[in-house]
Amino acid sequence: MTTCWVPGAADTPYGVQTLPYGAFRRSEGEQRLGVRIGDFVLDLRGAEDADLILAGGALSESTLNAFLTLGRAQWTTVRRRIVELLTEAEHRAAIEPLLIPLAEVDLVMPFTVGDYVDFYSSEQHASNVGQIFRPGQPLLTPNWRHLPIGYHGRAGTVVVSGTPIVRPSGQRRSSDGPVFGPSGRLDIEAEVGFVVGVPTVLGDRVPTDRFADHVFGVTLVNDWSARDIQAWEYQPLGPFLGKSFATSVSPWVVPLEALDHAWVPAPAQDPPVLDYLREDDRRGLDLSIVVEWNGTRVSEPPFAGMYWTPAQQLAHLTVNGASLRTGDLYASGTVSGARRDQVGSFLELTWGGTEPIKLDDGSERTFLEDGDTVTITATAPGPAGSTVGLGDVTGTVHPAR
Repeated sequence: MTTCWVPGAADTPYGVQTLPYGAFRRSEGEQRLGVRIGDFVLDLRGAEDADLILAGGALSESTLNAFLTLGRAQWTTVRRRIVELLTEAEHRAAIEPLLIPLAEVDLVMPFTVGDYVDFYSSEQHASNVGQIFRPGQPLLTPNWRHLPIGYHGRAGTVVVSGTPIVRPSGQRRSSDGPVFGPSGRLDIEAEVGFVVGVPTVLGDRVPTDRFADHVFGVTLVNDWSARDIQAWEYQPLGPFLGKSFATSVSPWVVPLEALDHAWVPAPAQDPPVLDYLREDDRRGLDLSIVVEWNGTRVSEPPFAGMYWTPAQQLAHLTVNGASLRTGDLYASGTVSGARRDQVGSFLELTWGGTEPIKLDDGSERTFLEDGDTVTITATAPGPAGSTVGLGDVTGTVHPAR
């Protein structure tokens, strides 16, 4: 693997094997685009203004959207150029002034979200939820193994990591009928998000083998969930207010090209899927996710076992002719493995709140309390034994208003 000259960047999850894109602001300054390298951010506007990178002005914008529209060939060209700038000694004098310590910047929302769709693609998670929410009934609904189930969320409530999460209020079931008030069963969902770059025209479909033509990269997602509001409202039309109050994303978008070494065979599907969901090369991403609750590591969900792949999700999302827009975000759904310490929600971790867990400070939890902080991180295998970092997504719960 090529050696990077940036101090401290080599042998870290944020060397030249990763190079995630984000947006930042210094003090009260303007929002600018950057690429993370080690513990620095490379100012892309400065690099483009100095003609060190050529992207038609797209990197001088305040969000990634203009760059996302350029497509795979241009994404590849710019990435290769950034690698050159950070590894070839002849560029060091020009680039060093454009490297800003991460400690000196505020990371902000890196792209403007067009639409937001959340899927339900982990068989283990769906089975657990079925057992908790629908005891005595089949774990999976009849359609689950035939299509990637999803719902359309609210793009306006997708927020960057670190944004306070205000406890939502809504209707909940009680023995005396519906009541209104703050959610008492506030939860997380550890997920992986996919950011769309190249749009489509209304009526077009994106087959599974065109996934990489449209998806720019990956970001971590926490789709916060109010389980008591959700349980009362979700039949027959699915999630609504129990999900739409906040969805947190990492400030970093990792390009698909950084994940070339992370693709692994996806689980076999039975029964066979319909033609538009078939894949000649069926692959998932080997991502290792960690969930921390107030600093205590409580779960390590494995993404490689997801039943429905990102390519299948995109194919299903567009099979009816629904158009893609630059900045569209679609998320995998909760990532859960077979063991209790591999689940991606606290609903599963505490089995519907019946089995409290103990945190390192000695306190016990079933669902989130005001003041609690959740951080989700993830890594992937990179070239030559390196590690690709996907950043983190963090949120702290604030009292209901």
